[in-house]
Amino acid sequence: MRNLRLICFLILPLLVSACASAPEVEEQKSAEALYNQAYELLEKTSYVKAAETFEKVELEHPYSKWATKAKLMGAYAYYRDQKYDDAVISLDRFIKFHPGNKDIAYAYYLKALCYYEQITGVDRDQSNSEKALNALYQVMVRFPNSEYAQDAEFKIELVNDHLAGKEMEVGRYYLGQKNYLSALNRFSAVVNNYQTTSHIEEALYRQVEIYKILGLPKESQDALKVLGYNYPQSPWYKKALKLSKK
Repeated sequence: MRNLRLICFLILPLLVSACASAPEVEEQKSAEALYNQAYELLEKTSYVKAAETFEKVELEHPYSKWATKAKLMGAYAYYRDQKYDDAVISLDRFIKFHPGNKDIAYAYYLKALCYYEQITGVDRDQSNSEKALNALYQVMVRFPNSEYAQDAEFKIELVNDHLAGKEMEVGRYYLGQKNYLSALNRFSAVVNNYQTTSHIEEALYRQVEIYKILGLPKESQDALKVLGYNYPQSPWYKKALKLSKK
């Protein structure tokens, strides 16, 4: 009997210890509670945790109304953290599965911003400029009456100016190398495709200049007339006039 009592005393601490070390099962939060938690993290600029928590809403409560909202807000959290690739992936999923959602115009606009804010200097690769341009056009074409259309149009002008600047930079390089045909192609691309940008006047002047160098007086005069008709007060026109008289 004494041995049995001793065994009981020895086992009891082990049971107590086992119970004390057992992990507590976390109670699953409601979709609304999780969403609110994620939103609070977003307001505190804890963007990564916010995005993860928004994703948790979708995983744990996929059929709730909060799951749809969380999908878009998770993308926004990634955007604010400058994790643009993750944001675009989330936005593409939202656009695919919720094309009729009341916030679909914003999803397209936010996707355009993800590319727009990655645009680099004219001396770098311009693939994000092209993607931004396409995404901004999507906003204008699909949602012309939305609150985002006007800003998209404004940003399209800026992107076009940026792309024209890239063409001008390459054209000037070729001109410096006396590769006149390649330079002319670049300047002509600006004249044909980016007529409303700030680079059009110089591009027309460069046409006047290169056609003259190549011994094509008619083409040079035609470019001069276009430059003078559209920009009679331009310093580039005055420069072109002097050049044509040489």
